[in-house]
Amino acid sequence: MIELSRRDVLIAAGGLAAASLEARAMGAAPGRKVGYAIVGLGYYALEVILPQFVNCEHSKVVALVSGDPAKAKRVAQQYGVPDHGIYNYQNYDSIRSNPDIDVVYVILPNSMHAEYTIRAARAGKHVLCEKPMAISSAECEAMIAACKAAGKKLMIGYRCHFEPHNLAAIKLVKDGTLGKPRYVNSEHGFVQGDPSKWRLKKALSGGGSLMDMGIYSLQAARYMTGEEPTSVFARESTDRSDPRFHEVEDIIEWTLTFPSGAMASCMSSYSSGHNHIRLTGTRGWVDLEPATSYRDQKMRVRIKDDEHEVTPPPGPGANMFAAQLDHMADCMTTGATQIVPGEEGLRDLRIIEAIYRSAASGQVVKL
Repeated sequence: MIELSRRDVLIAAGGLAAASLEARAMGAAPGRKVGYAIVGLGYYALEVILPQFVNCEHSKVVALVSGDPAKAKRVAQQYGVPDHGIYNYQNYDSIRSNPDIDVVYVILPNSMHAEYTIRAARAGKHVLCEKPMAISSAECEAMIAACKAAGKKLMIGYRCHFEPHNLAAIKLVKDGTLGKPRYVNSEHGFVQGDPSKWRLKKALSGGGSLMDMGIYSLQAARYMTGEEPTSVFARESTDRSDPRFHEVEDIIEWTLTFPSGAMASCMSSYSSGHNHIRLTGTRGWVDLEPATSYRDQKMRVRIKDDEHEVTPPPGPGANMFAAQLDHMADCMTTGATQIVPGEEGLRDLRIIEAIYRSAASGQVVKL
């Protein structure tokens, strides 16, 4: 039977950075909570992120940025944000004068990530930016450069690096329990029904399912193997007569090869539902389904003839959203290295660009 301690799961996330997170969660010296400004009040901010601050030990929301004054006022009252902490997109740069704001969390359409990250850095604030980091590798490079020039940290919202089931799966690979990794299958998708959604507008999203659900498939292939791919071959299936897909792709699948000889088969879709990761090694496999949902993840492991469900232990780090927010706060206050810095987002965008090139050309693209 496989036993995973809370420390095992945390260490899988990234060595000393995860150990630092554990120390904070276990009761590090109390102090002022790190103040977040939330930029963008769409579904993810309102329904997922903002409600999680109550579960944070070291983070709080102190400011909101929105183009809708009435919505901003209502949300500010709900979360105790003072009137002087409400901003719009025109006066956004004045956040530099608000000492309560330490970190800006950019939760905007993909095409806006670069601008508002760079402006936040120039205003003297650290940045947590949602995925995908931007709509091109050039934009990612500009974001990294701006934060470095300002001496500020940049982290990307890859929440699965803080999710206990994914971390437990990573540990099984790292410690050799599954043997040598040979094959990853990673599938993510949902039925995108409304043609008016910004995610179906290329100018805002940068692409279709690949730029949304494909991030999860690509990330899983990389963090499960612990390797960087050396080549990709991709193909696309999109019904351009469907009003949802006049501008962006629907289904796209790709195969990655890795230096060890391992391979990954990945896909994303806007017309079918998928939330599954499986890594198979020479001694067994680990299977997560649902793998990357907001809750209710399940994990099964098979080692030789022993197959069973594994449930990571509960604890202060069991909430991936609060763990992510507090990790950024910890990095800001202690100088620890982010588990998922801007360079991680840049690596994904470079591979995504290669996936699109391969799908368009029908050729293998070297990475």
